Amino acid sequence: MTDLLIATNNAGKVREFQELFAGLSLRLVAPSSLGLRLEVEENGTTYRENARLKASAFARASGLLTLADDSGLEVDALGGEPGLRSSRYAGAGASDSERVRFLLSKLEGVPWEKRTARFRCVIALAASGAEEHFFEGICEGIIALEPRGQQGFGYDPIFYFPEYRQTMAELDPALKNRISHRGRAAAEAARFLSRP
Repeated sequence: MTDLLIATNNAGKVREFQELFAGLSLRLVAPSSLGLRLEVEENGTTYRENARLKASAFARASGLLTLADDSGLEVDALGGEPGLRSSRYAGAGASDSERVRFLLSKLEGVPWEKRTARFRCVIALAASGAEEHFFEGICEGIIALEPRGQQGFGYDPIFYFPEYRQTMAELDPALKNRISHRGRAAAEAARFLSRP
């Protein structure tokens, strides 16, 4: 069975990828299980560049096939913010709930129909000395007026799907994995990884 290193210290992301790749004959490995402590500066100007920086650095350090993703929330009424800065939007070290509160404060007074947004995810696959591969997923929604739901992480409690009348944090995990930005990018990556 091939090891696939998931280049993140975010336990929520590792859990999601374990669910997304459950059908593949891969053993998913977290950096912490290898004693690998890397801080990669995400100074790219696109999600693709940031994902590539992380995947390449962890692949070189571990010698393993490595997957990294970069994702963000793009809110139309905020000109695409927080975008690449989604995890740092409320300042370094802010918690998920602090980031959610900060974003909601920026949207105070913005009417429902103008709260359109999308989650975007780019996955990079890298192996030391091999060509890199990229996969992208996008999902569209609306920023809710207040957080709802206990599942997921990050901005999930305020990302609302009108067709399901639920936020991402309220969705059944199997449905979330099928329709989320990360789920869509991972499905493309899984098809690539399962090729003979």
